[in-house]
Amino acid sequence: MENSWPLFKAGLFELDAETAHHVTLRGLSWAEKCGLTGVLPPLAEAAPIPVAGLHFPNRVGLAAGLDKAGQCVDGFGAMGFGHVEIGTLTPRPQPGNPKPRLFRIVEREAIVNRMGFNNPGIETGRRNAAGRTFKGVLGVNIGKNFDTPNERAAEDYLLGLRGAWTWADYVTVNLSSPNTKGLRDLQQDEACRALIRTLQAEQKILAQLHGRHVPVFIKIAPDLEDGHRRSLARLFVEEKLEGVIATNTTLRRTHTEGFRNSTETGGLSGAPLTVRATEFIAALARDLDGALPIIGVGGIMSGADAVEKIQAGASLVQVYSGLIYRGPALVRECVESCAAALA
Repeated sequence: MENSWPLFKAGLFELDAETAHHVTLRGLSWAEKCGLTGVLPPLAEAAPIPVAGLHFPNRVGLAAGLDKAGQCVDGFGAMGFGHVEIGTLTPRPQPGNPKPRLFRIVEREAIVNRMGFNNPGIETGRRNAAGRTFKGVLGVNIGKNFDTPNERAAEDYLLGLRGAWTWADYVTVNLSSPNTKGLRDLQQDEACRALIRTLQAEQKILAQLHGRHVPVFIKIAPDLEDGHRRSLARLFVEEKLEGVIATNTTLRRTHTEGFRNSTETGGLSGAPLTVRATEFIAALARDLDGALPIIGVGGIMSGADAVEKIQAGASLVQVYSGLIYRGPALVRECVESCAAALA
């Protein structure tokens, strides 16, 4: 699979981006059913690491958004990911925003999306992931339905947390997608504090009920102003949050100006976000001063990019757009580069 990726990519890039996305997932799902995902060669030494009370086989994971419905957990696991994060899943199924809503900026190895949390709902996600054999860590990214007003957002996040509790290893609260109207307003300090406290109270209830603890992380945007980032960091420390994922996609269009699809509305990911995300992680790490772990995301297109995010202060990293452009070989490169750099 690794060596044949350029050929697969050439064929996929003849299709529009969303069609290619679905074709890839269907193909990976078929490969799982036929037992073909096990043909990938094993990774070299992967440097396992404990984070938030969980044992991660290596530092590299799949970011949320690629396998929204949890259809291909085993397939992605076979590529060498130490953790796979599915979603974003909402309490009720929803179709997302009108198409077209996913675009490539090939010249800059970038993607613009305005998907809008298209997903089959948390219960279908549970059923899809139930039969997995993946031995790594499974994260479930949860969000609110588009028609749930912000003043009732906590209700949706509680439904997501309850729905994921028995089968997720950790849960990520997505407050930072730019593609659901008003969602990023939940990153405002008091709204965020209230939500964290509500979820933490529910964590205690669910832990007693089910006899297991599930860490909760929050995913934030790279577009936060410095003062807002610092205030959120203080809040996270004060409220004893268990982890933060930095970052989501950006609304900025730096380094993509003038290219086809660069003016499309939505969040930008891929190579143009590499430096910005790494700088944000470094600043956030200084703000947090080791009080909680950071999962670094944004523009990881090479093993060196992954190492830079670890060196900036991330405990783990996640990839998405880089996988689209580089294929499964990127996973191995990132895992082995991180292991070598930290040896």
